[in-house]
Amino acid sequence: MKAQGQRIVAVTAYDYPSAQLADAAGVDVILVGDSVANTVLGYETTLPVRLETMLHHLQAARRGVQRALLVADMPFLSYGVSVEDAVYNAGALMQAGAEAVKVEGASPRVLESIRAMVGVGVPVMAHLGLTPQSIHQFGGYRLQGRTASEREALLQAAQAVQEAGAFSVVLEVIPASLAKRITERIQIPTIGIGAGVHCDGEIQVWHDILGLSVQTYKHTKRYAALRETILSALRQYADEVRQRQFPTPAQSFEVDK
Repeated sequence: MKAQGQRIVAVTAYDYPSAQLADAAGVDVILVGDSVANTVLGYETTLPVRLETMLHHLQAARRGVQRALLVADMPFLSYGVSVEDAVYNAGALMQAGAEAVKVEGASPRVLESIRAMVGVGVPVMAHLGLTPQSIHQFGGYRLQGRTASEREALLQAAQAVQEAGAFSVVLEVIPASLAKRITERIQIPTIGIGAGVHCDGEIQVWHDILGLSVQTYKHTKRYAALRETILSALRQYADEVRQRQFPTPAQSFEVDK
């Protein structure tokens, strides 16, 4: 798709109905992200999510996907500790239905793990820039690549993950000009989120684009206002139950005389 100039559409999904809808809409890549921690489980960061949680949500999403590429995040400490653990944990995700896994960063241990996973047949998507599993090192959710040295390091990291065997790389919250340089420099597709208009594709979080999130972010756009729609429907339901307007005989059953 990169070679042909076709933009890649990606979105997160965490369960059967959301994955089914994303697939039916023609999304190219569905990511079962560790952002399930924030969006579904109520945590402040992605760090509390364990492999078992990812496997649970992955299996649900798998049942809803027919055509899109299904990618699963490898959660904090499921890789980067030892190469053997990374391969084993990636294998567990693949056996649960993933067609690729995603890892954050480009440290020597992570690069070694990418090479090992690719070596046993696991396609790997890389993730650079604002990597949420390193949020405490960054001191918060902040733009990355602010200085010339940081930009050069990210450019080198993108080249490194490509050389290690990654088939694509997510670029999160970096200057658009840097994302353009990386996209032009490397052969694998870049998929942006808060990285400007020059990436080969875009990924967004399900709850953000559908208006289910309480907060709004600069890097996203609301294509619906489902939070307000759902609240209105639930309030109407509650009112009708309390006022004895629902259920009615139309929703009731009786034995045929």
